[in-house]
Amino acid sequence: MICAGIDAGSRAIKVVLFDHAQSKLLGAGVVDQGVDQSRLAEGLYDQTLSETGLTRANIHAVVATGYGRNRVSIANTTITEITCHARGVYHLASGTRSIVEIGGQDSKVIRLEDGGRVRDFSMNDRCAAGTGRFLEMVAARLGTDLDRLGDLSAQSRQPALISNTCVVFAETEIIGLLAEGVAAADIAAGVQKAMATRLAAMAGRALEAPVCFTGGVALQSGMRHALEETLGCAVHVPPQPQFTGALGAAILAGRQKEGRN
Repeated sequence: MICAGIDAGSRAIKVVLFDHAQSKLLGAGVVDQGVDQSRLAEGLYDQTLSETGLTRANIHAVVATGYGRNRVSIANTTITEITCHARGVYHLASGTRSIVEIGGQDSKVIRLEDGGRVRDFSMNDRCAAGTGRFLEMVAARLGTDLDRLGDLSAQSRQPALISNTCVVFAETEIIGLLAEGVAAADIAAGVQKAMATRLAAMAGRALEAPVCFTGGVALQSGMRHALEETLGCAVHVPPQPQFTGALGAAILAGRQKEGRN
């Protein structure tokens, strides 16, 4: 049985095709988010099917999750991103007890029980600070691309102190640091440290290990190290960490089809 998961995030749409019989990911695709989410999701879905040699007739169920899940017209049903991320991470690393997920415009800390069930979670979706959108602003101010920001931070010798947690004030602070001659690499490293500190504060208490780091921001080199320093424990980044939500949605689609929770 092959099922699909569609994660309509705030900054990107992700599609995963999952074969339940083989417990294997067959294909995945991603596209930038836009105005017509339903059309973009459908186009990416068909493209991912084509790339894996499948058609819609081969898919038994489609589950949508994420920020724009209710606008994905091809989905049979929707499931919250908290549940989907938990299931996706549990499939990749069943021993995980805590998840740190940083996406385009929100961040989450999820605590798991045995079996990958969600015990509780904290979420920041009201401020872009500490998210991918924040890093986009930082990269623009430092005159680099978002994909290169992590490499830039690796060149830092002394991370700058970024005291503001509001995007607007942090941007002003970064402009001031640049005017003072602070190296761009030190600012980039300082931003990563500030983001990790914000996540630790949002968690409210120490996270139980093992800890898994997911979301598009997990692709940024240096962020894992910043989290490890702040949380005081090892942090694991799975392969393709931006797809865990879509993967969990595809897995749950199959479980629902089989009549399981």
